[in-house]
Amino acid sequence: MKYYKTIDFYITKKFLGTFFYAIALILSIAVVFDMSENLDEFLSKEVPVKEIIFDYYFNFIPYFANLFSPLFTFIAVIYFTSKMAYNTEIIAILSSGVSYLRLMLPYMASALILALFSFSLGNFVIPPATKTMNDFRLKNIENAKPGVERDIHRQIEPGVYIYIRSYNQNDIGNNFTMEKFEGARLVEKLTADNIRWDKETSKWVINNYWKRTILEEYEILEKGYRIDTTLNMKPEEFRVKKNEMETYPTPELIEEITRMQSRGVNTVEWEIEKHRRMSTPFSTFILTLIGVGLASRKIKGGLGFHLGLGLALSFSYIMFMQVVTVFAISGNVPVMLAMWIPNLLYSGIALFVFRWAAK
Repeated sequence: MKYYKTIDFYITKKFLGTFFYAIALILSIAVVFDMSENLDEFLSKEVPVKEIIFDYYFNFIPYFANLFSPLFTFIAVIYFTSKMAYNTEIIAILSSGVSYLRLMLPYMASALILALFSFSLGNFVIPPATKTMNDFRLKNIENAKPGVERDIHRQIEPGVYIYIRSYNQNDIGNNFTMEKFEGARLVEKLTADNIRWDKETSKWVINNYWKRTILEEYEILEKGYRIDTTLNMKPEEFRVKKNEMETYPTPELIEEITRMQSRGVNTVEWEIEKHRRMSTPFSTFILTLIGVGLASRKIKGGLGFHLGLGLALSFSYIMFMQVVTVFAISGNVPVMLAMWIPNLLYSGIALFVFRWAAK
């Protein structure tokens, strides 16, 4: 702290103050618009005010605060740095013998605070809050049921694989197949018209089945109309909730990804969420560096030009993030690389802007 001078505290106060003021302003507007949109639903269903405030809006606010955090970090840096530049405060600081690199210390320290804040929220606080918010929306606003999967391929235990063509809301799977392997050799195959979950017995009921047991020298064929059996799978595994991966804290998210991969489930969207939580806080440093470089000099156009250029860059970053996400989902780019490409590219832009501004 002995290297942190009065001017550093001044810049940090400006940075964090502007950021939290801007984010509070936009969240206030977002809450007002969301309430006006959903007020009829709240009144018609007589939702208790306590649930609206504590189950919905108390979780709505941190979710959107973290969502807008990189953008408003950039806007805050551009805004207050541009004002400092046009009040000749930046010139006064540099004229006193402070190097441009040293000037970046309070900016990077403030960015570190916001990055840690964003990381903690995104990885540990917001996921359970999002689950509560989504459950509230599902119950009181959207009235939607979870979707279901089609063409399901799973490994339910070592050497045992199942296939279901379609699975409906009544917990019935059509065109069911189960295969058992010993090493690379198929030892048993069962096909059935459908499979149904019995809630009373908590077992699966297999209807109209053919069972083929393959031995060393011969095979056994068996046909039947019904089997009640216990399989290592639950109906919940086939119900798809919208953005379910956002509701898992990161340690649980990693465990769930490992479990899903062991069953042969596609985990691309889950891995995207995991890497996004790691890469988004890092973008705070990049956008801060670009913002300071653009706004620390007096140029024609003033604050409006700084804000316009800053918004263009920040929206291009967000758009680029969406583009690489599509490539990751399609499988054309590894997920980890896709989530970090925007940061790597804009790190290069940040270093270029920094060197340009330092001159």
